[in-house]
Amino acid sequence: MQFFIDTANLSDIGQAQQLGVLDGVTTNPTLMAKEGISGDEAVRKHYKAICDLVTDNVSAEVISTDYEGMVREGISLADIDPKIVVKLPMTMEGIKATRYFSKQGIRTNCTLVFTAGQALMAAKAGATYVSPFIGRLEDISTDGMNLIADIRKIFDNYQFPTKILAASVRHAMHIVQCAKLGADVTTSPLAAIVGLVKHPLTDSGLKQFLEDHRKVNEKAVVII
Repeated sequence: MQFFIDTANLSDIGQAQQLGVLDGVTTNPTLMAKEGISGDEAVRKHYKAICDLVTDNVSAEVISTDYEGMVREGISLADIDPKIVVKLPMTMEGIKATRYFSKQGIRTNCTLVFTAGQALMAAKAGATYVSPFIGRLEDISTDGMNLIADIRKIFDNYQFPTKILAASVRHAMHIVQCAKLGADVTTSPLAAIVGLVKHPLTDSGLKQFLEDHRKVNEKAVVII
């Protein structure tokens, strides 16, 4: 499974990269606004800064809602850096744009997917990634993991190369559940990635090991 971090915060991206397990970054207009990034030129510079921090896979989302605007904006984003993946919404216009970019050899991430049918359409259009939003489904009392399982079955049935990028991941257990179901990628905040490392028994066990080591070495010093 690949790990993407869902943020536009350069510090968080840098910390995740230093762990040695980061495979990419996803962003959206909300995350950019959260960092105070506004204006086309500032946004482009920020995307380039993100690309300079990571090895590959930086999803940059279009703002346009019409096909021509998506194509124009997507081409501009892709020109920033070869690591850019053009992020397009799951709409009729978005599917058309996904197909266009697929034919041009430009990678795409079809976002805001909430049904298996939407994922199937994105795969048929040639999307590189499809992003089902599991957390937002759970917000309305719907099991997002069932959606991951359904998409995995469909993609396996027909050998679609499109990767399942589980999005709206809220915590470490979401990542584990997605891994069990065969999602290719999860994108999450830094806290969820770090949460995979942590467990109270690990902390208490390490504390005990260090304490035992200290005691043994104190006795050794006394004997000498």
